[in-house]
Amino acid sequence: MKKREDIRNIAIIAHVDHGKTTLVNELLKQSDTLSAHTDLQDRAMDSNPIERERGITILSKITAVKYNNTQINILDTPGHADFGGEVERIMKMVDGVLLVVDAFEGTMPQTRFVLMKALEQHLTPVVVINKVDRPGARPEEVVDEVLELFIELGASEDQLEFPVVYASAVNGTSSYDSDPSKQEHTMKPIFDTVIKTIPAPVDNSDEPLQFQVAMLEYNDFVGRIGIGRVFRGHIKIGDEVALTKLDGSVKNYRVTKLFGFFGLKREEIKEAKAGDLIGVSGFDDIFVGETITPTDAIEPLPLLRIDEPTLQMMFLANDSPFAGREGTKVTPSKIEDRLMSQQRTDVSLKVEPVVDQPGAWTVSGRGELHLSILVEEMRREGFELQLSRPQVIYREVDGHLEEPFESVQMDIPDQYTGAVIDAMASRKGEMKDMISEGNGQTRLLFRVPSRGLIGFPTQFMSDTAGYGILNHSFEEYGPVIKNWEPGRKTGALVSINQGAATTYSLQSVEGRGTLFVDPGTEVYEGMIVGESSRDRDISVTVTKGKNLTNTRAAGKDHAAAIKTPRHLSLEESLEFLNDSEYCEVTPKSVRLRKKILDTNAREKAEKHKRSSMKK
Repeated sequence: MKKREDIRNIAIIAHVDHGKTTLVNELLKQSDTLSAHTDLQDRAMDSNPIERERGITILSKITAVKYNNTQINILDTPGHADFGGEVERIMKMVDGVLLVVDAFEGTMPQTRFVLMKALEQHLTPVVVINKVDRPGARPEEVVDEVLELFIELGASEDQLEFPVVYASAVNGTSSYDSDPSKQEHTMKPIFDTVIKTIPAPVDNSDEPLQFQVAMLEYNDFVGRIGIGRVFRGHIKIGDEVALTKLDGSVKNYRVTKLFGFFGLKREEIKEAKAGDLIGVSGFDDIFVGETITPTDAIEPLPLLRIDEPTLQMMFLANDSPFAGREGTKVTPSKIEDRLMSQQRTDVSLKVEPVVDQPGAWTVSGRGELHLSILVEEMRREGFELQLSRPQVIYREVDGHLEEPFESVQMDIPDQYTGAVIDAMASRKGEMKDMISEGNGQTRLLFRVPSRGLIGFPTQFMSDTAGYGILNHSFEEYGPVIKNWEPGRKTGALVSINQGAATTYSLQSVEGRGTLFVDPGTEVYEGMIVGESSRDRDISVTVTKGKNLTNTRAAGKDHAAAIKTPRHLSLEESLEFLNDSEYCEVTPKSVRLRKKILDTNAREKAEKHKRSSMKK
């Protein structure tokens, strides 16, 4: 069978923060791709501002490096399970994977997740043990962990014969030897191993075209760009082709532009053939999973299988008293257009209008991080939104209701294990293993219902004094745990009027719970200004000023102080919510509020609810 020896297609996969994006940087630097004067910033592949701030990869990226006359197409993938939809799609585009594992941390939950996806596609693996220079690194033990994981995931005999390269991506060094002192300032061992191990694509370019879309981009000048692999045949500008849609229908188009990937650039090309990873334009409604073929040989490839969303939230147009103060995009139509646009490029996302509630949409995704990233992107674009409490998505199987469960791994100092185990037990977590690391650290493994993890990261950081490391990934659907509902057990401190919060009022309120607002913060009736120390809401006044009747009183009020309020991040705010509350998100603010803002109306509704429950 004829092969294209001039090309290799690989995906680089890893757990979050194991260094794959840094490794891609070094491969770019040390290849024959970039000109000598190119200034390559750290983690250049993470071009999205949120990616750079958080140090995570959200969207798959394609780059291509030249090494000894061979073009190596590299797809940098997300390591977090919330963005698994990206991982699954690109696995169809490559012939092998570069699995990067931290020499200290070893295999982690997302290592399992991404490797499982690769093995399911029967891809050829190369293992890179990264960060071998890190204090406490244990590269040889980690190789054994990786082998055990391969066996556990059902790898074939060929896949179990994976080659290993040891590296320190941040220093630009690598070696075939596990001894850190043998590291050399070169990526040659990785390049050579990839070319030797990863299969070259089959060259069947003389057969009818098959090109499948795995990712989408948008360009203001050419519109939608479908990115994928030419699995068979060849394609060039001006070709009349057929696009087989997801529903099986066929539309004819003309290819207007083709794009190839070189270094960090996407450049126009005139033609491509089997084995190439390219972008195509000229299709006004092309979607992920659709196949381009000749008009006289329509043979679509199987649709891409994507895991279903497990978590959903309601997105609503902002109707708080402060609506429109900070955002430029506040109307339901603009929000809907943005959500639908996101859905067209993110196959793990589902957007559905709420039938009985105009200006509201149910948005389903793969986890809290997946949805919160979308919200963060929208607020930076000038949108104002309201968000409901995250809810897991149940499904019915053979007449029985099932809920999603997750595999949870926690690495914590020994002294905090008791508190964490108690917290897991209260969230219906089932302990699978408890491993003493021998260095004052303990690793805990749990199987937990996904709804038990909503709001848990904040509690976990508190229970471990910030020293714990928490990782989790979707495991399976299982029977619903009945007669149990997790969530916040405390009430909220709720403002009964509108105005600026004063130190005087906040002082009188802080004994009732934990404050969320500073003096001078603008509040409105129904806005949550803190967490109650009791199991019920408390209506409070935080805008009242002290009546200054003499100079001495004025001086005392000026010198008054309150405890530093707790400022919640977007994720913490979403975790705090209960079913009667919304999170209001604007370009400059994140506020918590009650769904019913009017104090009297809300209290009547709560009394009615309590009386109904007693009956």
